[in-house]
Amino acid sequence: MVRKNILNLTIILMFGVLFAGLLNLNLFQGAKFRRLSDSNCIRLIAQSGARGNILDRNGDIIVDSKISYDVLVLPQELGQLDRIITGASRILGTGVKELEAAFRNNYFSSSIPVTVASNIDLKKAILLGEYKLEEPSIIIQPRPLRHYPYGSLASHVIGYVNEIDRWRLTKLEDYGYKTKDIVGFGGVEEKYDYYLRQEEGGSSVEVNHRGKFMRVMGFEPPRNGKNIQLTLDLKIQKIAEESLSGRKGSIVLMDPQSGEILALANYPNFNPAVFVSKRTRLIMGLFNNSDSPLINRAISSSYPPASIFKVIVASAGLELKKIKLSTSFLCRGSTMVGERRYSCWDVHGVQEIVSAIAHSCDIFFYKTGLLLGAQNIHDYALRFGLGRSSGIELPYQTSGFIPSPLWRKINKFQNWFDGDTANLSIGQGDCLVTPLQAANMMAVFANGGYLPSPYIIKAVGTLDLSAKKKKLVRVAIKKSTFEIIRRGLRAVVSDARGTGNVLSGLPVKVAGKTGTAQVSRGATHAWFAGFFPYDKPKYVICVFLENGGPGHAASVVARQIIEAINNHGLI
Repeated sequence: MVRKNILNLTIILMFGVLFAGLLNLNLFQGAKFRRLSDSNCIRLIAQSGARGNILDRNGDIIVDSKISYDVLVLPQELGQLDRIITGASRILGTGVKELEAAFRNNYFSSSIPVTVASNIDLKKAILLGEYKLEEPSIIIQPRPLRHYPYGSLASHVIGYVNEIDRWRLTKLEDYGYKTKDIVGFGGVEEKYDYYLRQEEGGSSVEVNHRGKFMRVMGFEPPRNGKNIQLTLDLKIQKIAEESLSGRKGSIVLMDPQSGEILALANYPNFNPAVFVSKRTRLIMGLFNNSDSPLINRAISSSYPPASIFKVIVASAGLELKKIKLSTSFLCRGSTMVGERRYSCWDVHGVQEIVSAIAHSCDIFFYKTGLLLGAQNIHDYALRFGLGRSSGIELPYQTSGFIPSPLWRKINKFQNWFDGDTANLSIGQGDCLVTPLQAANMMAVFANGGYLPSPYIIKAVGTLDLSAKKKKLVRVAIKKSTFEIIRRGLRAVVSDARGTGNVLSGLPVKVAGKTGTAQVSRGATHAWFAGFFPYDKPKYVICVFLENGGPGHAASVVARQIIEAINNHGLI
């Protein structure tokens, strides 16, 4: 009897526990499980906005976006998924195994549709839209892709876009960036990515317990990124790139009055579209190319300035009264500095400052430099913006380098000798500048003594930035000094023996300085830095040809550019 009572009590307790559990599920946790059930039948479909366009100074499109189409599939039971993928395979012309592999690789969560094909054409998108009537779980989603109507034009200014890497994600995740985001690399795309990038929107859809689409629950529209307007002029940029094509180097054209960059060209260049199409072989070819096509040579590489640096030495000599307009030195083709003989590239005879600039006489500048001393040359070079970043709104700038006796002592534990001063006087030795710095230096002589702050961003969205740019900085040098140097720069072109005489005879007067930089390996680098029209300068130009031979070669390219600009009525 006792055993029977214990058994009955046990059964009653068991049913009591079950009843309490059911009561808890219904009354106390029912709402919670209803929410979980609802969330299990909701699928989120992200939709991307368009990245902001990049425009030239006249509002013409350099980079925009075009619509491509992706194919997504809602997660299904296995049998249904096989049927859907088989049907999609016939329309796409893609193997079933390839689509299944894409599904496996891109699967993230049962609540998120899976991309099985990307960037399909419009015709296939329409056919899949018809197939969707039979299989509502297929989603055709438009997606904006970066579009480059001019191919490689201005590629180093623009940069490219690609999937975010781990290093950038670590730095930017606090600003809303996440895995697989498309971000900018290099150029304006990287520097202004925060403004160019779009904000995602999307739809929430209801599916049944088998994963089949039922209805749209809500929609949040995506937001497009802001447009960026550059100071570049597409016509001038095309002229510069066509003139440089096939020659390794860089060309810069800027407005000497404002510092606006009108053209910035480099060769070799690259087509940013290969990163959009994910053509792995071509991308690896760019990274492995020994000519470094991804490097913006105008701002990220520095070179010996050679004879274009002589305008700095001439300015310092006049300012510090080590020489004057009538000072002359005899050039017999070489001179002794200490116990070593230093050569000139020609025998020039008696040279004063204007003719020495015109003929690029090394002897005149050896002697002037020795009168000045290396520290004075260093200090005046800094006044003209050398040895420091130009401040242009592009990433990965180098500041170049202007050596000094103190630097040599501290960093190399070596003394500075007169031979080092002689080398510095003609822009050789450890002296390095970028093509943009060379153009900026020449702008001082074009605009009457002001150092610009080069810039390339004109507007972000509706905000005009040109009025907020830094004002030109007066270089502390007398007006008479600039006038003498300007006469020399004009004589470079107008004098029959001038090193830039190839630029004479143009419809517009040109002034400038050539340079032939000696390097340890390969042919010399060729420089021409100048401005035009001479009387009222509208353009500063710098042509740099890496291992391009003598400065004459750069002058020939400069002539082609100036002729083309004139023929287009842009002067």
